[in-house]
Formats: sequence, structure tokens, C-alpha cells
Amino acid sequence: MAGCKKSRGNKPKMKTNRAAAKRFTVTGTGLVKFASKGHRHCLSNKSRKKKRQQRLANYMRKGDAGLVARQIPYMMK
Repeated sequence: MAGCKKSRGNKPKMKTNRAAAKRFTVTGTGLVKFASKGHRHCLSNKSRKKKRQQRLANYMRKGDAGLVARQIPYMMK
């Protein structure tokens, strides 16, 4: 068959966990960045200080970042 290249022995592509891809990003230095919890609703009974601190990004520790790397294979090299 002309034009049909079947390579044998290649592993199938890893599928990305779409839920994880929407929640986490990887910085240029390789840290995994994610948003703070508790900043979506019920904001009226949270203090101004708490809401201001929750705007900041959080960075995942190395051990937990490995779990995210398995779910998002294209992000971690």
C-alpha cells in the first residue's frame, strides 16, 4: 500500500487529563502553579485580607508536582 507507514512497537500516545490541564500551569522554571481554593463564592463573609491573599498564585511542592506530571505529559519535560 502506497503511503501507508505502519510503525510497529511505538507506544500509544498518553492522554492528557483535561481537568488537571485546566487547573495547573507550569512556569518557565518548572514549578507547577495553581489557584487558591475558596475564591469562587461566599465572598461576602470572608475578610478583605483573606480575599486579597487568595488572589495570589500557589506553587506545588516537588512530590505533588510529579503526580500532575503524569496527568499532563506534554507540560513536563
